[in-house]
Amino acid sequence: MVTRKKAESIEDDFMEEVKKSLDDAERLMREAAESTGDKATEMREAAMRSLRQTRERLHDTQEAIVEKGREAAKATDHYVHDNPWQAIGVAGIVGLLFGMLVSRK
Repeated sequence: MVTRKKAESIEDDFMEEVKKSLDDAERLMREAAESTGDKATEMREAAMRSLRQTRERLHDTQEAIVEKGREAAKATDHYVHDNPWQAIGVAGIVGLLFGMLVSRK
């Protein structure tokens, strides 16, 4: 099971990786704009590769997040089926607290 700290660390690492990749692509595109001929073509291709890799990482991360969401939903479903009265009690308390917060002026 992933702890909150570990999840935040993974998220921070991922965001840092995406930022670095986008910065590299931006730098390569700037250099390609300043260059001509084969060097410019090579730099544009490198920038496009970097952007493709970033897109793939984002897609992989999206799939992982969706899968974790499904696992959480299944775990919640199993818990509610195994402990219906506790689930009803928790839902009632949450509803009561929410109602109290909403009705405050």
